[in-house]
Amino acid sequence: MLSLLQEELVKAMKAKDRATLIGIRNMIGKLKSLQIDKGKDLTKQESIQILQSSAKQLKDSIRQYKKGGRDDLADIEAFELKLINKYLPKQLSEDEIRSLIQKTIKSCGTTSMQDMGRIMGIVMKELMGTADGKIVQKVVQEELNS
Repeated sequence: MLSLLQEELVKAMKAKDRATLIGIRNMIGKLKSLQIDKGKDLTKQESIQILQSSAKQLKDSIRQYKKGGRDDLADIEAFELKLINKYLPKQLSEDEIRSLIQKTIKSCGTTSMQDMGRIMGIVMKELMGTADGKIVQKVVQEELNS
């Protein structure tokens, strides 16, 4: 992931695209910081998790900026979020998530909310990086309550 971002950084420098340059530098900084803390190269999955965490933070920032009437800052954060999303796996739709959850519930033979933790563990492991945990949790609750 880092090498891909480094290549994109060079392209942005050559194109003199300041906004893209700043966004990519932020991503590289976050990835390198964790890599230094860890003491070894990051796996692709770890890189994706870091970028997802950054995306989540950016979404929160955008919401807060809009709430505070700072659309100029919200636009900057939205641009960086758009950049990050280019490097993340495609997110599944709620229908795709629901289908997987229904299959998991059937295969496990669970029927009650007491099994939610078990279902969430299985589903989140399978959907790692391709679905928002809040959406998955909501769908699991709906399916177990139906």
